[in-house]
Amino acid sequence: MSAEATDDLSYDAVGQTRIDRDDWDGCPRGYRRFERTVDIGQGPEDWERSSADVLRWAVKLRSGFDVRDGAAGLEVVENRGYELVARLGPLRLREPVRVVEVVRSPDRCGFAYGTRTGHPVSGEEAFIVHRSPDGTVRLTLRSLTRAAAGWRRVLFPIALVAQRLYRRRYLRALTRGR
Repeated sequence: MSAEATDDLSYDAVGQTRIDRDDWDGCPRGYRRFERTVDIGQGPEDWERSSADVLRWAVKLRSGFDVRDGAAGLEVVENRGYELVARLGPLRLREPVRVVEVVRSPDRCGFAYGTRTGHPVSGEEAFIVHRSPDGTVRLTLRSLTRAAAGWRRVLFPIALVAQRLYRRRYLRALTRGR
């Protein structure tokens, strides 16, 4: 990612969710690390559906977010800025992000986005669909999170509670039969 593309990011661990790798070791100092993997299907049909869905923001959309980018369509594009909007009853919470990495391979597909200034937390989140040799299709969530700078820092404990709620939704978002 170019220096110009990272100028508006609110964190310094860009690319640290390592979406191109099965193993994910370490955690930069000052961040909370999260990783969870769930089975979401079996076979070529589930792979095709899930790998396409993950690159169209289905995990976020099916979990109660709107995704805005000012362009036609919702395909994930590396280096593009987006605005995620969490719907919490009548409230709307704006979360500016930038896609920092996209992976597309025969058995691994997904992306990572980084928080931009104005996001309620600071860090990186990744959504990776992958399949094993036996055809099992899985979704892996990875994130590195820390408190945002400035006045948003006081909201971090509330953000951590919301993050747990949304992670449960994310892990169900691509399961068969949705």
